Amino acid sequence: MNEVEIVWEALLSRDEAQIRPAYLALDAQTRGAVGAHLRVMTSEEGWHPEQVISAQAALDVIAAIEKMQEEE
Repeated sequence: MNEVEIVWEALLSRDEAQIRPAYLALDAQTRGAVGAHLRVMTSEEGWHPEQVISAQAALDVIAAIEKMQEEE
């Protein structure tokens, strides 16, 4: 498994303990691209229901991270 696959596996794991460090390790540009792709996964047709659930879980953790960073 390559590095990109490992990051996506963590981001889509539904496990905050894996999502958080994977997301925080990304640079700002990549974070934006990841967030955009996750939003596509939750809003467009063609994704497996389990993928949608995983993407939403990642978006929820990302939203919490961003909220904490804004409050600092």
